[in-house]
Order: sequence, then structure tokens, then C-alpha cells
Amino acid sequence: MSRSAPIFYVLHGPDEFTCRAQVQAMRAQMGDPGTADLNITVFDGKNAAAADVLAAARAIPFLGEKRLVIVEGMLSWLTRRGAGKVAKDDLAALAEGLTDLPPWARVVFVESTTLPDSNPILKLAKTTPGGFHKTFDPPRNLARWIAEHARSAYGAEIEPAAAAALAAVTGDDLRAADSELGKLAAYAGGERPIREADVALLTPYVAEASIFEMVDALGRRDGATAARLLHRLLEDGEPLPIFGMIIRQFRLLIMAREFLNEGGSPRQTGSALGVHPFVGEKVAAQARAFTQEHLEAIYRHLLDTDIAIKTGKVDAELALDLLIAGIAS
Repeated sequence: MSRSAPIFYVLHGPDEFTCRAQVQAMRAQMGDPGTADLNITVFDGKNAAAADVLAAARAIPFLGEKRLVIVEGMLSWLTRRGAGKVAKDDLAALAEGLTDLPPWARVVFVESTTLPDSNPILKLAKTTPGGFHKTFDPPRNLARWIAEHARSAYGAEIEPAAAAALAAVTGDDLRAADSELGKLAAYAGGERPIREADVALLTPYVAEASIFEMVDALGRRDGATAARLLHRLLEDGEPLPIFGMIIRQFRLLIMAREFLNEGGSPRQTGSALGVHPFVGEKVAAQARAFTQEHLEAIYRHLLDTDIAIKTGKVDAELALDLLIAGIAS
């Protein structure tokens, strides 16, 4: 005997992107788009009453088989600190009414934070046959999620280095990762996998990638390449923000060099520095090209350059040229 579909759902957690995708899928299952909206009601949980939600769910569907009621943020609002008697009465009304809804009703509570186990409606969803609950947490391995999402959403393949680079750019913002993947998949056109060079070309990763390349060149004492990369950045950006990125990169290199000198693993550098694992491993690889003393000397040079720029002793763009030449010498 097949299990009957749930009547009410509690979808909660910080992974808003995946949660919203599930809600959108439920909307799509409502049938003919021309009439589906007649049977879908969306409530702002901070302004709606339990009676309104239950009444919408009990209404007989019009030219359809189900009623879908989506309630945004109501459960956390009703259980917030300082909530009064009205909120408690609404919770009680929900707890009673949700177990007595008609078979056509589908009530979906959407919460952007993880509800505590003590939340009465979450507890009801866990213990009542008509209830369903799911927690949406950000993926632990973002690069893997990006690779899987590229296949499922866009029919595209992405190389591991490109997935890691995109993860470094977007962090836990899955909506941003999805948006960038759409552009990258269209650019690759399904003819080849998405490459790290594509990420550098089409996303904000381009500036960070150029900084990494520039530091690689400085580690090799290749001043010409470092200067060329600097001027590529200056074509699209202002000197001071670029200088800030260079300072940040060398600060990371100093910390990475100290971590490695103390016996730390390159794979753990990202965690030790508080950056994405992909960035951590690249920084660890770059740090090997410099001694601790050399990095500290460069950092003092950066401080002197900062003072010279801020006091007007030297033009910012010229200061960056002199900085690169001095480090590479």
C-alpha cells in the first residue's frame, strides 16, 4: 500500500536556494499554469493569522485537484522571544487545524533559519502521518555541489579546478553559484567542460586569479610578467583596491609560511587561515617560493608604499609599479 502524500510541510534551514527550488517544484506540480495560480496562496507569516492559513487550505480547489498554501516565516515569528498571547493562540490553532485538513490541502511552512526541535509545529510534522519536515543546510563540499548542479541544472560538465575556483568566488551563496554556472554553461556551449580559465574570464574571480598569477610571477622573480598582470588589473580597476588585494595576499602568505614552518599540512592551510580550501592550497604552494624573512621584508615595503600613497608623496599607480619592481629584484 503506497504512503499517502503529506498534508503539511515544514521546510527550514539556511540553504534558501535549495529550499526555494523545492517550493518551486511543488508549485510546478499544481498542473496547468493557466489555472494553477487560482489554487496557490502565499502568506507573509508575520502578518497572517492561523485562521487565514487554515481557511485557505480548506477552500475547495477551483478547476484543480489541490490547494497549495505557502507560508513564509510564520513558525519562527510565532515562537520568537517576547511573542504574546496572540502568537501562542495561533500556534495552538495551527497544531489543531493542521491535523484535520481535507485531502486536497498542501500547506508549506518555509523558514530561512533552522527551527529548534522544540518548535511545536516542527514536532507535529515529525510525529503526525500527514506531516513532513526537511532541514536545508549549505553543502559541506561546495565544489562537489557545483559540479553536480552543473550537470542537473544545465547539462554541463565542469573541471574540478574550475568548480573549486567558482566555490572560492561565491562562498556559500548558492544563488550566486547558480547564476555564474548559467553564464559559464552557456559560454562552454556543451561542447567541452567548463574550465578554470572560463571562470577567470566570466566571473569576479578574474581579479583574484590575476593577483595569484602576479604573486606566482614574483615568486619566480619574473618582474616582466608581474608588471604585465598588474597593468591588466589597472585597465579594469582603480589602484587602491588593487593595492588592498596585494596587501591581503601577502598577509595570507605570511600566515601560511608560519603555519607550514610549524609543521602544518598544505591541505589544512585554508582552515588555518579562514579561507576556502582551494585558496588555502594555492597560498600554501605560493608561500614555498618565499622565506619568512623575505615575506616580512615585503610586508614592510607594503607599509612604506601605503604611507607614501596616503601622504601624496607618490602617485598610486606609479607606487604599484615601483612595488612590483622592488619585490621582483
